[in-house]
Parts: sequence; C-alpha cells; structure tokens
Amino acid sequence: MPFFKEIEHTALTDVGVKRSHNQDAFTVQKAPDRAHWESVGHLFIVADGMGGHAVGEKASAKAIQEIPLTYVKHAQEGPALALRKAFQEANAGINAIGVSNPEFRGLGTTATALVLREEGAWLGHVGDSRGYRVRDGQVQQLTYDHSYAWEMARRLGIPPEELGDVKKNVIVRSLGPDPLVQVD
Repeated sequence: MPFFKEIEHTALTDVGVKRSHNQDAFTVQKAPDRAHWESVGHLFIVADGMGGHAVGEKASAKAIQEIPLTYVKHAQEGPALALRKAFQEANAGINAIGVSNPEFRGLGTTATALVLREEGAWLGHVGDSRGYRVRDGQVQQLTYDHSYAWEMARRLGIPPEELGDVKKNVIVRSLGPDPLVQVD
C-alpha cells in the first residue's frame, strides 16, 4: 500500500432521474499524518438513505457521522472488528431514532465503508451501495447486494440478471430498521 500522502480520491453524488431529492451521503477521512495512517488509516464511506425525504437523509447523515467516530475509537482492535462495531453502533443509533419517533418509521440507510491502511484494505457493507475494485482495466464487484433479488438469485443458483420480473430495489438488510444488523 502506498504511503498515506500518495492516495488520490474523488467523490460525487447525484439525485438521479427518479427522485426529487438526494438521500446520498459520503465522507472521506484521509489520514493527516504518518502516525494516523499507521494506526487508523484512510476511511471512505458512502450511504444511501431509505424512506421518505427527511427520513432517508437523516439515516444516511447519521451513518456517515457515527461510523467514523466508532471506527476510530476501536481502530486499535484491528480494522475488521472496528468496522463491524462501527456499523453495529450506527445501526443501533439509527434504529433508536426510528423507534422513538413515529414520523421516522422506516428510517434506514445502506452503507459501504473502505479502510485503507499500510497493511491492506477492508470493506464494511450493509445494503446495496456497492464496493468495487478496478485493477488493470478490470472492474470487480467486491460486495454482495442485500436485496430480495440477490437473495432469490443466490437461493436459485443463478445470476441476479436472470431473475426477470423480480423487484430489484427491495433491500432486505440495511442500517436502522432492526435493532441488530449483520455486517459483511
């Protein structure tokens, strides 16, 4: 992995053609110095809110706020464990908001985080905000969509594209709706 200053990145969100508002959120927390690079690394997170206008935006904003704080708090335990704890704590916080306020029923977000450290790269993932690797001109999807379509395809042993009329946008795992979440 290159020294911390050699990492280049860019980020952009777009409302798309179907929605009137953007529920996407992202954060990039690049290590400011060598010591932070070695102990914490760079952290990149994207989240895509679900639910009504304010609800989805609130969930994705909470995810990109909470995941980095918890990750840094647990980074000394190792990147994989720290990411898992960060996602689980963000989930608990988002779930608590949804449970305590009827207006926020259905509060949820997908999230994918990438940690880059000197010894390698780690992904944390819940939902269908995908993580990819581009290497030598080849694009490889590294995450599994937590959607009804992908679950059906997995159970049938076929690629998701071969499912036909199955709704592709139904998410079966995300941050917020349930008190506990399984993190990939």
